[in-house]
Amino acid sequence: MSISPSSHSKLAAIISRPAREQVGRTVPELLTWLHAHGYNVIVDPETAKYCKGEEEVARSQMAARPLDLVVVLGGDGTLLSAARATASIDVPLLGVNLGSLGFLTDIPLSSLFAMLEKIVEGKAAVEQRSLMQCDLLRGEQVAGTYLVFNDAVVNKTTLARLNTYDLFVDGVFVSSYRADGMIVSTPTGSTAYSLSAGGPVLMPTVNAFVITPVAPHSLTHRPLVVPDSAVVELFLRSDEEVAYLSLDGQPGLDLRDGDRVRCCRSEHHVSLFRTDHDFFHVLRSKLKWGER
Repeated sequence: MSISPSSHSKLAAIISRPAREQVGRTVPELLTWLHAHGYNVIVDPETAKYCKGEEEVARSQMAARPLDLVVVLGGDGTLLSAARATASIDVPLLGVNLGSLGFLTDIPLSSLFAMLEKIVEGKAAVEQRSLMQCDLLRGEQVAGTYLVFNDAVVNKTTLARLNTYDLFVDGVFVSSYRADGMIVSTPTGSTAYSLSAGGPVLMPTVNAFVITPVAPHSLTHRPLVVPDSAVVELFLRSDEEVAYLSLDGQPGLDLRDGDRVRCCRSEHHVSLFRTDHDFFHVLRSKLKWGER
């Protein structure tokens, strides 16, 4: 799949990781390029520190604008934030890696302008990634609804005790887990916390969720892969408030005994501009898998 900018007046957004030396050097040149190619530009508050005269817009408000392109300067965390903020308008994101690992931001800074040239020529490849919707249910009330790109994690606090989590898939009871925590991840998130906890690597195009227990008390409890058409529900059983819900690695929400976390595939998705490298090249590069 490839995308070329539409013929109407084009609007680009720049979202940056805070306090990165490369951002200050890159933004002025990037603005010059975008303006020269017919883009109006809005910037988030982090980027606004490095430019004058551009309209500053909070990330949470960017989806209200008719964006054609979002350039993300940072690491995977910055791109996750940008993806959640703009998912409702399906604008393609160009993730430029200023971090370390960079599974999602796989465009090196040295290739930024070459990729932009491909975009304006309509030759840039775009890959769609699924999103997960997570609802926090307290009794029969929905206490919160969230879009998740990588994973939802129900975990214990710093108290050294296990919690009990009842797992249901499409309303069918699977098992009770005594564990430090439980992870429900998208295919994109399979290379994040789930991988560290012993979960499998999924290709991003696989239509599935991974359910991974964190340090389970029973050695027979292993990661589980289910289709993303399923509804996954975690029911917390704990005598005290000793668990929290973390979404894409963001600060957690306190959970109570009886709270439920319900995960299903979102109607929204994320479009990422990609290099010509295939997924397995990325794994070899990022995870240092051996070459032939």
